[in-house]
Amino acid sequence: MRRFILLITLAVLMTLLISTTVQAQQAPGETVHVVQAGENLFRISLRYGVSMANIAQRNGISNFNLIFVGQRLIIPVPGSPPPGPTAVPSTPVPGTTPVPGGQIIQYTVQRGDTLGTIARRFNTTVSDLASRNRIANPNRIFVGQVLTISGSPLPPTQPPPGGQPTPPPVPISGGFELGGHVLGFGYPAQMRGAGMTWAKIQIRWDGSAPPSFAQGAIDSARSKGFKVLLAVLGSPDQLRANPTQYYQNFANFLGGVAQLGPDAIEVWNEPNINREWPSGMISGSNYAQMLAAAYGAIKRANGNVLVVSGAPAPTGFFGGRCAADGCDDDVFIRQMAQAGAANSMDCVGLHYNEGILSPSRTSGDPRGNSSHYSRYYQGMVNLYSSVFPSRPLCFTELGYLSSEGYGPLPAAFSWAANVTAQDQAVWLAEAARLARDSRRVRLMIIWNVDATDYGADPQAGYAIIRPNNTCNACVTLGAVMSSR
Repeated sequence: MRRFILLITLAVLMTLLISTTVQAQQAPGETVHVVQAGENLFRISLRYGVSMANIAQRNGISNFNLIFVGQRLIIPVPGSPPPGPTAVPSTPVPGTTPVPGGQIIQYTVQRGDTLGTIARRFNTTVSDLASRNRIANPNRIFVGQVLTISGSPLPPTQPPPGGQPTPPPVPISGGFELGGHVLGFGYPAQMRGAGMTWAKIQIRWDGSAPPSFAQGAIDSARSKGFKVLLAVLGSPDQLRANPTQYYQNFANFLGGVAQLGPDAIEVWNEPNINREWPSGMISGSNYAQMLAAAYGAIKRANGNVLVVSGAPAPTGFFGGRCAADGCDDDVFIRQMAQAGAANSMDCVGLHYNEGILSPSRTSGDPRGNSSHYSRYYQGMVNLYSSVFPSRPLCFTELGYLSSEGYGPLPAAFSWAANVTAQDQAVWLAEAARLARDSRRVRLMIIWNVDATDYGADPQAGYAIIRPNNTCNACVTLGAVMSSR
């Protein structure tokens, strides 16, 4: 008992010491935030209007994806300048040659960095970096290591004249593959049983985080034996402020992410609606400009990365036209095609998540507007194939909503009230079979594997892991994928 009391006392003293240390380091105007369950650095940065990079540097965080409940973070004053390499007076090491017009700077190694990527970023050479920093093995650097660099960051890579990226798209080898959109990634065995070899993970760039921000998502998929599709979004508000500059900034970030070696990158998500793209700026031609810049940056960084265009939201809400708040996806992808988007993608991204009938059905939907293409799996395939006949299709979301085990659906989703969990399992397997046999679909990502939120947006109703932890869809999909 005495030992137990002593341990408790020491724990309390340590807590007080940590708290006092944080308070002592806190500068005027700064705030201390205690991390709560479910929070991440991105959401905290939004709450306080401070970039993730500033918060991470202020608190010595090297991995943006690694914070823990109860951790006390000092939040810098909003508007303080973002961190970055700082010029310092220095004398070049004898035997090295500064880059013309360069400067002596110090750079802190981030996760995913190599001497090669750092050399390219600062317009210098690996040998100069190794010599200047007395690195015996150029293949061994570590996160947090401070390097002295003679150089200056390269200017943003501009698309070639005419707006077309280089190199041009090339045919993507390989047949049909299946994957799942994961949120918690707690069911890898069930995913493998379903015949899935891919995992889709969505991340959002805040405009300041380095490309290494994506490393955790890549590592989590690879450690479980899956290929990884990163769906990367940015900030609609930042995009609104300066579209042309933002296209290039976002492209540069994606180029850095490509160097980390993901298998595929989806450029944005549902850019045809104002939830993800600024109102008044929504058009396929505007998105095509972003895609062109992104494609060029990704391919120049890593030609092996599959580039998927951002899948639009399938909708007929806008009456077959574009409005300030969005475009029907058929109009949007035709605008993309007219702007040359086929030259800026390896695979056409599309979503299908409003079905209430078997995917083999092409008519008979009991809802209004029953002839609309988005009601039917084959309607979506036919539309996107006709607009982009030279590119394969990649379903980056395909799912069926069922309330079974959860209770009534929100009014906005009541159209799926009669879909059972068994319907979901059978229809997903049928969609996978149709996709595989069509030879038009390169990749199908099931939306979703493991969501648990069943609120206004009932994501858990789409999950193939049902409330009792069963997965009928894993069985039906596995049977299809093993029958090839």
